[in-house]
Amino acid sequence: MESVDCVVIGAGVVGLAVARALAQQGREVVILEAENTFGTITSARNSEVIHAGIYYPAGSLKARLCVRGKAMLYDYCASHQIAHQRCGKLIVATGPAQVATLEGIRAKAAANGVGDLRLLSREQALELEPNLQCEAALLSPSTGIVDSHGVMLALLGDAERAGAMLAVCSPVQAGAVTGDGIVLEVGGDTATTLLARTVVNAAGLTAPALARRIDGMPAAHVPPQFYAKGCYFTLAGRAPFSRLIYPVPEAAGLGVHLTLDLGGQARFGPNVRWIDEIEYGVDPHDADSFYDEVRRYWPALADGALQPGYAGIRPKISGPGEPAADFRIDGPAVHGVPGLVNLFGIESPGLTASLAIGEMVAAIAE
Repeated sequence: MESVDCVVIGAGVVGLAVARALAQQGREVVILEAENTFGTITSARNSEVIHAGIYYPAGSLKARLCVRGKAMLYDYCASHQIAHQRCGKLIVATGPAQVATLEGIRAKAAANGVGDLRLLSREQALELEPNLQCEAALLSPSTGIVDSHGVMLALLGDAERAGAMLAVCSPVQAGAVTGDGIVLEVGGDTATTLLARTVVNAAGLTAPALARRIDGMPAAHVPPQFYAKGCYFTLAGRAPFSRLIYPVPEAAGLGVHLTLDLGGQARFGPNVRWIDEIEYGVDPHDADSFYDEVRRYWPALADGALQPGYAGIRPKISGPGEPAADFRIDGPAVHGVPGLVNLFGIESPGLTASLAIGEMVAAIAE
């Protein structure tokens, strides 16, 4: 049995950020990834938005780590020459009844330390985006977009330069808490057994299932897992807006919004569909509901303009009809297992918060 100081399970953007932070502390780090390369699951299937930290309850981990992570990520992109753009976003009220909601959103953002939101009249919003239909809007100037693959490449490069090693095709099948550390049974072509002093479970969608396979991890501290699938559709033709456009938030998500990639192409989504099994198919018929949603803020959307894009799945730990759960970063002080840190429910704004999550995990990992 081989011994190692730290094992990070999962090489998505959060796992890579954690591995980087631990390695830069001088710790020996092995990253175990079940897939054949890094960042192919949740980290490859999102909107690539740098979020401002607007919607989350004050004092929550989501709020704190998003606001800190946003500042860290912009600095990181600048220092590592990662493509990004601080394009800004408009949160739009499409009917008179939603205008008061915008004030509530601005107050929540201010409580989170995001004080740069501006309430715009209909006329002011149309000056910025002439194709927009709204009653009023909130401008978030610190929202942006980023090359998420570029971020992960840089994080992995930093981690490896600090001595970390990535092992792909290495699924963790089981674990056990012992007096000497945590024993991990690793599958794949070169199946092995590792004894680790510190284990960080950053397995994303399967993090709760993985925690349940660690003998000695108290079941009472493992949340249920739910899958909220979201599909994206791309726009054929030129993007009608230069900023991101979000409707007022809805249950389980932020509504069918318009985001831009760094090439200027527009995409719409995600919707919300609760599923029992992980699958990424995009049903072309889902576009039918997208047209109605998008036309509330962009009436000129032409029939047939939306093409199926891709789908992602939010790693939820709260189910349909329940309030959205906060991030859970559970170390030994929570569950009592020395050396184990579980990351549960790291959905949006996980990409934005990734560097701040890495910083936090490195501070509590034993």
